[in-house]
Amino acid sequence: MKKILAAAAVLVSFNAFAGGNAEAGKAAAEKYNCFSCHGKDYNTPIDPSYPKLAGQHEDYLVAALTAYKRGGDGANGRGNAIMGAQVKPLSGQDIKDIAAYLHGLPGTLVLRK
Repeated sequence: MKKILAAAAVLVSFNAFAGGNAEAGKAAAEKYNCFSCHGKDYNTPIDPSYPKLAGQHEDYLVAALTAYKRGGDGANGRGNAIMGAQVKPLSGQDIKDIAAYLHGLPGTLVLRK
């Protein structure tokens, strides 16, 4: 029984380590001025074509930011001059942290049927 509990504790600790840190993500989002396009609350972008980020799925945000970092010519990349320049200095951990922060914010995203 003790071995099972120890194994479970290790798995939980790996899962906690694998995710992002929302507090560090908040600092990074402020440092890189994400709000200047996506709105101070991340629900009111300056242009309706820009996405609302608050409350978005964390794994989607990680995938999207990573794709922008790869660029349009990279495998599974996204080409956008503004976002490409914004994410270039971000580390993988920065991306996870920002995603964790944005995911935890109250959002106004809705699913329309």
